[in-house]
Amino acid sequence: MIYVVISITALAASFITFFSGFGLGTLLMPVFALFFDLPTAIALTAIVHLLNNIFKLGLVHQHVNYKVLFQFGVPALLASFAGAWMLQKISGSSLIVHSYHLGDTEFHITWHGLIIGCVILFFSIVELNKKLSEMSFGSKFLIPGAILTGFVGGLSGHQGALRSAFLLRLKLDKAVFIATGVAIACMVDLARLSVYSFSLKDVSSNAAILITAVLSAFLGAFIGNKVFQKTSIVFVKWIIGIFMFVVSLLIIAGIINK
Repeated sequence: MIYVVISITALAASFITFFSGFGLGTLLMPVFALFFDLPTAIALTAIVHLLNNIFKLGLVHQHVNYKVLFQFGVPALLASFAGAWMLQKISGSSLIVHSYHLGDTEFHITWHGLIIGCVILFFSIVELNKKLSEMSFGSKFLIPGAILTGFVGGLSGHQGALRSAFLLRLKLDKAVFIATGVAIACMVDLARLSVYSFSLKDVSSNAAILITAVLSAFLGAFIGNKVFQKTSIVFVKWIIGIFMFVVSLLIIAGIINK
């Protein structure tokens, strides 16, 4: 069952990225969190995200705007180290905020569950609110936006929505917007994976699931690249938003937080 759920999610989420500029990490991490502890879920998602973005970069690299890549990518890369470091610190803490029982089962609300859950909750609200999802910022906020994008990307992997909000005002051609976003995402992923070593030890034992997710994401990216000029998907954002909203509450409540 886990293979089916993750492969379908990876394929669909990767496909969506060619329309929104984000989606894979946003959707895949909560699904991984259904089956793994949060640090492992974030690390596994980062690997799939990086490999898929490298594949996508091979498809669209000719459209990358290198000026924007440098201006936004370098600050985002540096900030992602800080976000990943914070994840390492809060994940290493066993501090329990509150414990409670549902029937015979005991659940624990932890600090890292609260922080990651609140981040996902925020992005679920962005997905469900049209004004927020279409929000963009002026070019003067490009570097602060890059720092925020990188930090949140390192902390939870949710970098795409923020990155898109700050790049939209640059009025880039759609192909340039997608390609440059992919290149920036690769930089952030490489940085945060170098810090996620505390969770990468679990990768070998889950290699089959990881390979399934990567190949499914590749297929989604390939299909998306073929049709992204012709298609616009709106209702999918609601599906993603509702799913993220539910999962975030379960993580905050300690129900999904092994």
